[in-house]
Amino acid sequence: MGTWNTGPFDNDTAADFAGDLDDAKSEEREALIRGVLTRTVDVTGWLTEGEEAVAAAALIAVRCPGGAPIDTPFGPEEPMPPFPDDLRTLADEALARIISDEAGPASNRVDPEDWKQWRANLNRLRAVLAPPPPSIPLFDVEQ
Repeated sequence: MGTWNTGPFDNDTAADFAGDLDDAKSEEREALIRGVLTRTVDVTGWLTEGEEAVAAAALIAVRCPGGAPIDTPFGPEEPMPPFPDDLRTLADEALARIISDEAGPASNRVDPEDWKQWRANLNRLRAVLAPPPPSIPLFDVEQ
């Protein structure tokens, strides 16, 4: 696998995933994203789809408050459909799994500075994906 930078689509596997999304019909794209995230969360043993899961999480984060646009020629060219809210939580869980896996995608970051930047990028994505805290009134004031 070729990894050339620390962004979510800056490796061969994620760029291929972007191509798969572009090749899929619009109504199939959510299922592709959900599938890779679910398999990443549920996997036992070797984490095989970590790069795709990071890319999928980035696509979901774009639509969240505070999400940054994906500015790379290696991401999908076709527009993504609206994503249901539950994908936010699933993407966050997948990123947590990836960050905790020392032998997964992190092992592709040979340079320690690249590894630190890659991990910081994942933590930024997680911060955007984290659902907002529920709004609970402290007390009811009648006027």
